[in-house]
Parts: sequence; structure tokens; C-alpha cells
Amino acid sequence: MNRILLILVLLTASLTTSAKKKGDDPTLFIYRYMLVDKKGSPHSIKKPELFLSQKAIERRHRQGLTVNETDLPVSPRYLSKFQVEGVEVIGCSRWQNSVLVRSTDTLLLQQLAQLSCVKESRLVWTSPERVEKKAADEEVNWLTDRPFLDIDSVKTEFYGGAKHQIEMHGGHMLHQAGYRGEGMTIAILDGGFQNYDRIPALNHARVLGTKNFVAGRPSMQLKPGMPVRDESFHAIDHGTKVFSVMAAYAPEVIVGTAPNASYWLLRSEDDDTEQPVEEDYWTMAAEFADSVGVDVINSSLGYNEYDESCGSYQLRDLDGQTAFVSRSASLLASKGIILCNSAGNSGMGQWKKIGVPADARNILTVGAITESGKIASFSSVGPSQDGRMKPDVVAQGSPTILISGKGSINHDMGTSFSTPIISGLVACLWQSMPEKTAFEIMDLIRKNSDQYQAPNNIFGYGIPDFWKAYTKSH
Repeated sequence: MNRILLILVLLTASLTTSAKKKGDDPTLFIYRYMLVDKKGSPHSIKKPELFLSQKAIERRHRQGLTVNETDLPVSPRYLSKFQVEGVEVIGCSRWQNSVLVRSTDTLLLQQLAQLSCVKESRLVWTSPERVEKKAADEEVNWLTDRPFLDIDSVKTEFYGGAKHQIEMHGGHMLHQAGYRGEGMTIAILDGGFQNYDRIPALNHARVLGTKNFVAGRPSMQLKPGMPVRDESFHAIDHGTKVFSVMAAYAPEVIVGTAPNASYWLLRSEDDDTEQPVEEDYWTMAAEFADSVGVDVINSSLGYNEYDESCGSYQLRDLDGQTAFVSRSASLLASKGIILCNSAGNSGMGQWKKIGVPADARNILTVGAITESGKIASFSSVGPSQDGRMKPDVVAQGSPTILISGKGSINHDMGTSFSTPIISGLVACLWQSMPEKTAFEIMDLIRKNSDQYQAPNNIFGYGIPDFWKAYTKSH
């Protein structure tokens, strides 16, 4: 009898409350719940000013776009059902009508899946057994206090080392005509922006704001008396590098493709793990970018394989509609936004193909080429699974001249860095013809690329000539 009771106790303990990891640390889980509809919402598409900025509304009106049900926030009546003890709501997607919830209580998470307002649920993140500690703040946030080296400078050349990567696309001619991104807003979705606010060559940039969408990160105080900094936002410099390609302004050293644009810096990438929840973070960041009125989104992020094969994709999924993140990305042009997304760096690996959301519809997927115009061996190839040409265009990514998070000039490689070359010039071109829609601008860029008449799934439509696109439209 005692033995039976012991077994029952053990079984009960295994089915309730929180799971445990080594060292008795509770395992956290994040679930995505897709909702059936938006009933009970106090919002109406007739009053978009209650959930969209005036700039976002004007962008839609300018392009003849209407606010629709996907723009409405998640129903607060449904949302309240998830706000129970032991559960934390960490985000929502209005476009996908989903809720993101975190808890250690698996039984409770499963019970939430049975709510009548839930269409489907999915586990999208599990806290890892161990996470490597970040370097000490002195190392992570170390910033060189020296000026650029003489070797970094190209005397008498305004663009410095960035000359070729801009002139390859006729970007210098756009700039000379007075189009350097004024009045345009670009959002950068990335993994970290180390020292973006401390590098002199980036001080010229107009940063409208920053936001971190990755859940559960602590803030830190670098030194006594200093303001608290979001450690994860500054932990890596990938986003800083991307930002510098567009926003840097250090004549004769480096000048970006859109130095006079305005920027939002948004962190959606969790560099500790690779799990499907990052698609939710990306979506939330893109929706935020829409809500504050951005014109262009630069995303140097892509996914196809997750930790422990947790929801990894197959080639058949690259249709722009299967992946959660690709469904979100495919909506952007219909909101009046141009997404420039890196093709990926899998060209030399077993996968070889683009990832998600590079497979999305109505975006510009960007591959990488060398200074001489040859394809970079690492640049991921297309087509999409439903036969669309991918990448759309290519730019110099082997290497790209940029600024690291330590403030030094780097020659770095990747479609992550060819993409912001295009994003910045998209903003400049669009500045010159604000009456055109996102669809029209993207079409114009493809048509004025050097392989438009004979595209392929390595170069796409080729190297776009933005000056040619401008002159043909004026």
C-alpha cells in the first residue's frame, strides 16, 4: 500500500507545477496562442488614430492603402483570459492575432490552449540548460578612444572606403542630387547595437528611439552613478555594423547610404539561443515599426534551423506563407513599407538556399557580391518554393566597409551587410518620388538592375542602378 501511494505522489509531482532543470532551476516555456478572431475589441478601423501614429496613417493614405482588420490590436477581452497567476503575457501580434505567454507551469500552459478563443497553440521556446555568460561590461562595452587610423582614410574621397559599395549602385549621384534620406524613416531589426550611441562617426545619425523585443533580459549599470543600460541591447555589435553602413558620416573615411534618414533601432534577435520565438519577436518589432510610421525596414536576420531541430524548416516551406515570420513579412508592402531582408549566408553549406523571411512575398531579398561583381560564395540562392526569383537584387557584401561596435573600421562579409547598402539607397530613391507606392518602388529597382532581362536564382535581377531608376522616372 505504501509503495502504491509513493508512486502516485511521484506521478502527481511530475504532472504539475513547474518543470525542473539541473540545479533545481525552473525551466521556462514560451507558448504562442493563435486566436480565433478579434471579437470584443474596443477598436475600430474607422478610428486608426487610437492604435497607429499619424505618420503610419498618412503613409497608408499616400499609397492608397486602407486600414483593415489585421491592423486592429488583439482583443483585450481574450487577452485578459491569459492574465492569470503563474503566467506572464510577454507580447502580442495584431497581424497574426496571436498571444505570446511565458510560464514554468506546463499544465497551466496546456490548459490555456483549451480556451474557446484559442485556435491553436505551439511551444516556441524552452529555456536552455546553460547559457554562456557575456563578457564583463569592460570588454563588452569597450570603445576605442583613438581617432580613425591614417590607413582608414582615403584623402580627397568624400565616401572614403565606402566609395565603391555606393558608386556601384549610382548612390553617389542620388546624394549629389540632394537625396540622402531626409524625411525617410528606417527601422533596423537586429540582435544588438553595441555602442551605437558612443561612436563619433554615428553621432550625426538621427535615432528616433530604440526598443528591445526579446523577453526577459536584465538591465545593467556599467559604473556607479551611470544610467542603467539594457545589457542585451548593447551586448553584440551586429546591429551597429548594419546601422553604420547606412548612417555613418565621417567624410574621407566612411559615409553611409542614407546618412540623413531617421532611424529606429529594434532588437528582435536572441543571441543566446535559436528558437521559433524569434519569429514572434521579429513580428512584434515589424508591427511596432509600422505603428510609428517607418518607410523601410532593414532585416539582416534569417532562420531555417533551430536548436535541437525545434520546428526547423524544410525546403518545401520556403513559399512566403508557411513560416510565421514570412507571413508577417509578406504583409509589409500592403502596409506601405519596403522590407529589405538578407538572403542568408548558406551558399557554401548543405542548405544553400535562402531562409525565412527571405522567402517572403513583396519584399527585396538581398544577396552578396564581391567588389568585382562576382557572387560571394556564401550568398544563399533561390528560388522560393513557389518559383519566385530569389534573391531579388545583390550588393557588395564580400567585403562591406563598416564600423564595428568598438568604433573601428572593419571589412566584414555577409548578406547582413550587403542588405543595408540597398536599404539606405531605397530610402533615398523613395525620398525623390514620395508619390510612389512600396510596390512601385520595388518594381522600379528590379527593372533597373543589370540582369533584369535574364534573371537567375544566384544574382536575382542583379545589381540595381538607383540613379538610372531615378532618371527614368523624372
